Amino acid sequence: MNHFIGLVGTNSDKSTNRQLLQFMKQHFSEKATIEIVEIKDLPLFNKPEDKTLPPLVKEVADKIEQADGVIISTPEYDHAVPASLMSALNWLSYGIYPFVDKPVMITGASYGTLGSSRAQAHLRHMLDSPELKARIMPSSEFLLNHSLQSFDEENNLKDLEKTEELSNLFDDFLVFVNIVNQLVHAHGSNKKAAANFSWENQ
Repeated sequence: MNHFIGLVGTNSDKSTNRQLLQFMKQHFSEKATIEIVEIKDLPLFNKPEDKTLPPLVKEVADKIEQADGVIISTPEYDHAVPASLMSALNWLSYGIYPFVDKPVMITGASYGTLGSSRAQAHLRHMLDSPELKARIMPSSEFLLNHSLQSFDEENNLKDLEKTEELSNLFDDFLVFVNIVNQLVHAHGSNKKAAANFSWENQ
């Protein structure tokens, strides 16, 4: 059975993106294990001169490195991902490269109508950067709009059609993970390229 990291893409104590990942963990428990990982306790990225990483950053990176894939659920602020998620990804590509060739599924929940669609596009762009270079599941978006009204008291999605949509995407992700994890021949070269890349030398 695959083991995934469910990365909560916000530092908010109350988040429907966390609820969404918690729902996925329970709903798909017979298909995969999902470990919820928080970013809210990570410090703001500050590019330390000695390149020493905070212990919690190393812990999160190790979890991602060992997982079969990552599911990131992001809200949308000003047409982009939250600053806390950007900061977390900065840490997770600073001298460490756990996302290189890692299968990633993106989901998002928002209070409004668009369901974090622009933030998801922004996140895809970030994850494709030279230092992250994740394998993002293509042609897939799970957009949970009006998310404050989307869950019942037992944290289940109320909308059966949205539940079916998410289930179908998750099944596709399982197939995607199986395919990506066979594409291992260039992994060493890809990690080396990420480690050697520097915007200062461009």
